[in-house]
Amino acid sequence: MELINEDLKQVFKSNPLYSQEGKYMEAAVIVKYFFPLSNATWLITEAEEYPNGDWLLFGYIYITEWEWGFVMLSELQNYSYKGIFKIERDLYIEDNTTVGECIK
Repeated sequence: MELINEDLKQVFKSNPLYSQEGKYMEAAVIVKYFFPLSNATWLITEAEEYPNGDWLLFGYIYITEWEWGFVMLSELQNYSYKGIFKIERDLYIEDNTTVGECIK
């Protein structure tokens, strides 16, 4: 599964870094990524494209605990467990879902 497509790139471009600053749990989630073998979750709220085509993503992230942070899209794309299990994009998250609604 692709973690990003042309439609999502356009959404990223309209939600640059710091565009939702101060909204915290009311920030709209652009995309939700998850790892199917764990609870690892990335609720992405903002993004910025780098000259090399990679994206710096910002959002509310759960690895061992919830925290706000940054991750490169390429890191998510390159991660796999035994070459089989990879990070996936939630295709069923509704538009305008907030961070707070996702973590309930």
